[in-house]
Amino acid sequence: MNPTVHYLLLHYGAGHWGFPRGLVEKDEGEKDTVLREIEEETGIVDTRFIDGFREKISYFYRRRGATIYKEVIYYLIEALSNQVRLSYEHVGYRWLSYKSALEKLSFKNAKNVLDKANTYLQKQGITS
Repeated sequence: MNPTVHYLLLHYGAGHWGFPRGLVEKDEGEKDTVLREIEEETGIVDTRFIDGFREKISYFYRRRGATIYKEVIYYLIEALSNQVRLSYEHVGYRWLSYKSALEKLSFKNAKNVLDKANTYLQKQGITS
């Protein structure tokens, strides 16, 4: 029997629900950024990458009257602990099943990433 997979969603102060993410710092690789941001935003340090999944999204948003272009790259990470210590950037979190996470996510592009991740895990036999 395959284990039940739960996805960690963060509730941002602006009101939306999404995944951990952040900016690449100087001389930092993508995967280093992922691990640092997960630790900073959730306190989770015991993790491992699930090989083969990398999804990039891009979008525009407005901040202080300016249009900002942003790219975000997502990886699948297995958290070996479900104990979360939120950063100041967030007001809540939830570990949710695929279906519940899909309903809770605020933005279509995040829902698309979740759908691709869940399909990838199914193909790997990690979830049903």
